[in-house]
Amino acid sequence: MATVMQKIKEIEDEMARTQKNKATAHHLGLLKAKLAKLRRELLTPSSKGGGGAGEGFDVTKSGDARVGLVGFPSVGKSTLLNKLTGTFSEVASYEFTTLTCIPGVIVYRGAKIQLLDLPGIIEGAKDGKGRGRQVISTARTCNCIIIVLDAIKPITHKRLIEKELEGFGIRLNKEPPNLTFRKKDKGGINFTSTVTNTHLDLETVKAICSEYRIHNADITLRYDATADDLIDVIEGSRIYMPCIYAVNKIDQITLEELEVLDKLPHYCPVSAHLEWNLDGLLEKIWEYLSLTRIYTKPKGMNPDYDDPVILSSKKRTVEDFCDRIHKDMLKQFKYALVWGSSVKHKPQRVGKEHELDDEDVVQIIKKI
Repeated sequence: MATVMQKIKEIEDEMARTQKNKATAHHLGLLKAKLAKLRRELLTPSSKGGGGAGEGFDVTKSGDARVGLVGFPSVGKSTLLNKLTGTFSEVASYEFTTLTCIPGVIVYRGAKIQLLDLPGIIEGAKDGKGRGRQVISTARTCNCIIIVLDAIKPITHKRLIEKELEGFGIRLNKEPPNLTFRKKDKGGINFTSTVTNTHLDLETVKAICSEYRIHNADITLRYDATADDLIDVIEGSRIYMPCIYAVNKIDQITLEELEVLDKLPHYCPVSAHLEWNLDGLLEKIWEYLSLTRIYTKPKGMNPDYDDPVILSSKKRTVEDFCDRIHKDMLKQFKYALVWGSSVKHKPQRVGKEHELDDEDVVQIIKKI
């Protein structure tokens, strides 16, 4: 492990020494690719050595979505979990109180949201220090991450945690790169772009590909991508997820400082101890998870508004709805009747490809 760590350190030092300009872009791209490969090696050690890959804490996934609380020790993650879910996670005024992963469940707008209180991250977690590897491996399974920060020292902590998560292949509040990468058997590297490139040229692309031993591929860019974006697509193990920065302990800062924090994107100021703005945080969690509630209506009865079926906003067709209820339902599916904003008429007959909106009412008609 030490040799991989030393190599990572050497490459990071060399990148820090290298000036960034057009002449060095090719060299920096090559270093970034080497760094990404070493990081992957660090996360998934070979089977010869002891210990498995970066395994997480063994927490059963339950509910409709999973939200992870990530942060440095003693920023108030456990207090936040206790106040939001009523679960007991040990709270004390010394560091490293929580040593394992503690789950709790919030029921909000009919959806069951599992909240995980992950142990405090320390600097260097991505390199296997502390329990960082387990913490971040579990964070990868979440639908949304809440980075809990201390209001007195937020910006420095924010950058450090982002760096740790980035090193683990988690991309926060970003969309997957809009570029096509396809391997082929022959023909060399074919690099085309629909826009003017300021970061990548054919030499840099070839250097990055040769580092991964890829000598034949078609690469098409639809925007001004960087070397990091290309490496992310080649690695293929990146996870893109929404993130909320919950700034805790706002009772200890001035009103002027709070106004500055309020203008920053993805921020939500709270005080877990005094229960300030916890409903605002829940509202933001709901917005970032972008869940869709669908109500069921049995034939001849009123809709069941107490227990909605929760779907992701990316998978919300009638087919997904049927799968969520029972996997055999599609075999008997004839058509569905839908009331709500996704249809013009109330009710309207739709097929299984129809996309549903939040708070639609659905009645499934089965084959006889």
